[in-house]
Amino acid sequence: MSVAQRVAAPGARSYGPPTAPGAGRFWPRLLPVLCALAVTTRLPSFTRPLWNPDEGFLATEARMLARGAVLYSTVVDRKPPLLPWLYQLCFGLFGDGSLLPVKILAVLAQLLTAVLLASLARRRWGERAGRTAGVLYLLVSIGLDPEDAQAATFEVFMVPWTAAAMWCADRGRWGAAGLAVAGALLTKQTGGAVLAPVLLLLCAHHRRAAGAGALALGLVLPVAAVAWLTGPARLLFWTVTGSGSYASAQGVLTLALSRAAFNAGVLCVGCAGLLAPVVALLLTRRRVAPPELWLWTAASAVAVTTGFHFFGHYYLQLLPPLTLLGTSALCALPRPALPGPATAVSVLTCGFFLVWGLTSHAPGLPHSLEVAAAARERTAPTDRVLFWGMHPEQYWFADRRPAGHCLTAGLLTNYSGGRGPSRVGEAYGVPGTWPVFRRELRLRPPALIVDDSRGKPYGPSRMPSLRAVLDRRYERVAVVDGAVLYARRPGPLRPTAPGRAA
Repeated sequence: MSVAQRVAAPGARSYGPPTAPGAGRFWPRLLPVLCALAVTTRLPSFTRPLWNPDEGFLATEARMLARGAVLYSTVVDRKPPLLPWLYQLCFGLFGDGSLLPVKILAVLAQLLTAVLLASLARRRWGERAGRTAGVLYLLVSIGLDPEDAQAATFEVFMVPWTAAAMWCADRGRWGAAGLAVAGALLTKQTGGAVLAPVLLLLCAHHRRAAGAGALALGLVLPVAAVAWLTGPARLLFWTVTGSGSYASAQGVLTLALSRAAFNAGVLCVGCAGLLAPVVALLLTRRRVAPPELWLWTAASAVAVTTGFHFFGHYYLQLLPPLTLLGTSALCALPRPALPGPATAVSVLTCGFFLVWGLTSHAPGLPHSLEVAAAARERTAPTDRVLFWGMHPEQYWFADRRPAGHCLTAGLLTNYSGGRGPSRVGEAYGVPGTWPVFRRELRLRPPALIVDDSRGKPYGPSRMPSLRAVLDRRYERVAVVDGAVLYARRPGPLRPTAPGRAA
């Protein structure tokens, strides 16, 4: 008896008897449908140069890496390195002027996730359940604000790894499961949450000791290799220990809870077709699905809360386990309830989010394009520029080298989207960043500084070190859509005012 059969929910019905892998025409019939759905649901992503600042950060970071920057040293981020390296690879193969190759890979990532979920559901509950799981996942995969669902960022490339980890564990392939957990973890830290249901499946396996060893090797070796490539101390600092202030809920609890409620509500609308059968069955049965699916969902929910920011794209991690929970519930409901209504509701909600994505504008994109064009006009291609703001895509649009190792003011001030003035300032930035930043400004002063704070609490007036540099070395030359441009002043430097740091 397989692991899946031993831990399947008691009383759950199957759409049909499980079939042997490769039997019939399951995949030849399903794959074209999944391919068409994957492309259709990702169409909005191709209608904008980018959808959110994370894509801009990754694009700028990848361009710097291609030009010799060192990750976690001369260019830094709070995220693991797999996705920056993927962007760098795409730029090296196809040029760095467009995100089109990465967007195509995002389509393939969603398609792969759907295929893995379909395979999991087919193995457990039969072919009809497999088709339902694959289709439903792609229909709900865009059930968030387009800025969150359509961007080619961390969660989109993390979920195939999490689905692969469960697929391998379900078949007792523990070394491969460990490798997939490592892939998820090295794409985004919260991807490691899938280890919890993988371990639960391991506990049900008849060769636990050997499986545990293979799982540990599969997990540890890739992480160790990446740590060796990037530097263990630097990797640990930038992905775990250096983000204490950013992960704190102090001063932002009300904002965080309101954002959590809003994005959870949007997710519930997008997943209504999945959640309805789960709720319906919970009203009549004690257990809807195998315990590892509940644990996968719970671990993913905990991952969403990490850092207390509750950005919409965090919720993408919940979609694979929710898809299998919904499929499991459909298997257990009376046959007349299967699976048409759930699919119909999912089609309607998918259509709503698809139209939303095709008709909406990427927030901040026109502003970033205008500011980047102004900076490009006032500088030479070899000049360095400092965009003091939260839109790193401006470096990419302007095609100018950043003046420092931090690509956003957030790393230096602890500011993030939606955060109020609490715990924002030089004292709350990532430890050690300000001394390096001041040295960078002194040794390689940028030709242009663009203050894009626009009244936010991280403005130069609240940052003594940056204010002193502007007073001594720069003069205001223009205002573009609220962003203030400062050009380096020719001639001798103005003396430092008393009490101000250079």
